[in-house]
Amino acid sequence: MKSKSKNAFHILLVFLMLVIVIFFVFFFFDNVLNGMFVDWFENNYMTTFEEYIPDVGKVGIIRRLNWDQLKQLLFIVLISILFIGMIIIILVSHLYAKSKVKKNTKEIGQMLHEYILSSKDVSDVFPEKYNEIATQISEIKTQMRKHEQILKEETARKNDLILYLAHDLKTPLASVIGYLNLLRDESQIPQELREKYLSISLEKAERLEDLINEFFEIARFNLSDITLQYSKINLTRLLEQLIYEFKPMLKEKNLNCNLNAANDIIFKCDANKIQRVFDNLLRNAVIYSFDNTCINISVSQQKSNLIIKFINHGDTIPKENLDRIFEQFYRLDLSRNTTSGGAGLGLAIAKRIIELHKGTIIAKSQNELIEFIVTLPVL
Repeated sequence: MKSKSKNAFHILLVFLMLVIVIFFVFFFFDNVLNGMFVDWFENNYMTTFEEYIPDVGKVGIIRRLNWDQLKQLLFIVLISILFIGMIIIILVSHLYAKSKVKKNTKEIGQMLHEYILSSKDVSDVFPEKYNEIATQISEIKTQMRKHEQILKEETARKNDLILYLAHDLKTPLASVIGYLNLLRDESQIPQELREKYLSISLEKAERLEDLINEFFEIARFNLSDITLQYSKINLTRLLEQLIYEFKPMLKEKNLNCNLNAANDIIFKCDANKIQRVFDNLLRNAVIYSFDNTCINISVSQQKSNLIIKFINHGDTIPKENLDRIFEQFYRLDLSRNTTSGGAGLGLAIAKRIIELHKGTIIAKSQNELIEFIVTLPVL
């Protein structure tokens, strides 16, 4: 109803403007150019001729309108009025549209400001006529909140990096400094004890090197544009070699590692990076396995994918921890005992590499079984 009344008002306004224009034209010709206009009109649109006048009873001079020429004049005047009217209509419409756009922009700006800064629902702020705009703004606000949350999480992780770096490096560094001070200050230390202290210092120094390498590694995977160097490898041989290299670690906990895979599985991938994935997964399995148990590695093919599973016996991982296990710097041992694992980067690096290969990695845990499932497409 409001829209119709506004349209009627605008039509009336245009009509009044046309009347004003016509009156102005009439006034101009009738008053300002009175003599000139009359002379011009008589010379061009009046005809003089002789005719018998019955009332007078004799022949007289008569002046009458020349309708043929007058019709042409009226046609030109009508066209001119219509042309002027169209210009006025266009001008009024433009000014009205501009005013309406300005008003709507201001109104939308106020509603947008209110919506962004409040917790109100979009329908409580925007009228029904702005449904389409309201929907888009609601989606934008949702995306902004997601990005804001991601930014907060990234900031928290950067802060965690500093804290974890200080925590994980401090313990072995303190040990190295402590034992070296003992060796320097105590000249009468027996040779056997001296060698023990040197051995512990070397072990802690190597631990420091491993941690620093891990931090450099995660920074490289986060900040660099990684390009994969594809080549064909024998996946079976790679896993067999990996198990062989882990024999000292397996022996410490009296663990067995079984491989269930077909002979000579040829697979195209970035060999060095895929080896890093399996190294991290097997290391993780060893660290969190019960003593005197078995780690099972299996390889199978489903359609166009290779499925590689790492299964070990260990404490069941709660569901909430499974959801975070691939996060950077997250470790299951919340005390962050540096003797039982790395900086919490291995699984994050593994996931990054698998995703670069267009694959997936997931973790499952129940009944004291921990299972990592890697799915890689066969190229």
